[in-house]
Amino acid sequence: MRSLLPALLVALTASSSSFQIAALAQSSSSPPSGPTASTTQTSSSAAQSKQQPPELPNAPSLADLGITPQQTQGNPRLQALLDKRTHMLKVHQRLGLITAVPMIAALITGPQAKAKGKNGQTITEPTPANLDFHIALGGLTTGLYWTTAYYAAFAPKVPGVEPKGAIRLHRDLEWIHGPGMLLTPILGIMAYKQENAGEKVHGIASEHGAVAYVTAAAYGASIIAVSWPIHWKFWEER
Repeated sequence: MRSLLPALLVALTASSSSFQIAALAQSSSSPPSGPTASTTQTSSSAAQSKQQPPELPNAPSLADLGITPQQTQGNPRLQALLDKRTHMLKVHQRLGLITAVPMIAALITGPQAKAKGKNGQTITEPTPANLDFHIALGGLTTGLYWTTAYYAAFAPKVPGVEPKGAIRLHRDLEWIHGPGMLLTPILGIMAYKQENAGEKVHGIASEHGAVAYVTAAAYGASIIAVSWPIHWKFWEER
C-alpha cells in the first residue's frame, strides 16, 4: 500500500499539468471578447451612420413639383442677352460720369464767353481764347452725352421687366436733360453768330445759359437718383 502512494501522486500531477496546458491553448485560439471588441464595433457603426445620411422616404421629385427637365436647363440665348445688357449699361454708367466733368467745366466758363455790357454802353467782347475753350467744352459734352445715351437706348431689353423706383426716376429725367442737350448747343451757335456780327445776344439765343443750367441740374439729378447714397471715400471696401 505504501508503495502505491508515490505512483498515484505522480499520475495526479501529470494529469493536472495536461489540463492546464489544454486550457491555455484554448484561450489563446478563441477571439477576444470584452469591452475592447464592443467599443470597436460601436465606433465602426457610428462612422458608417455619419457617412451615409438617412434618406427621406417619399421625397418629392422635380416632376412632382411641376418642373420639367427643360425648365431646369439654362437658356443660352437669355444669358447672352443679359451679358450684353450688363456690359452696355456699365459703359453707359461710366460714360455718364465722365460726361459730367466737361459739362461742369462748360458751365463755369460760360460767363467768361459772354459779351458784357448793357444797351447804350460799351459792349466788352469775350477773348477768343475764352470763347474757343467754352465752345470746345460744349462740343465735348454734347458728343459724350449722346454716346452715353446710345449705350442706354440700344441695350437689349429684358421682356416683362419694367423700371421701378430710382431707375424709373433716372429714365423720367431724360425728358428734361435730353431736349436740353439738343437745345443748348443750338442756342449757343445762335449766340455765337450774333456776337460775331457785333450784336448783343438777343431773342431766344439769350436763353442759352438758362437752358444749360436746367439741363445740367436734371442731368446731375439723374446721376444721384441711381447713385445715392454717394460714397465719398471710393477707396473703402464695401
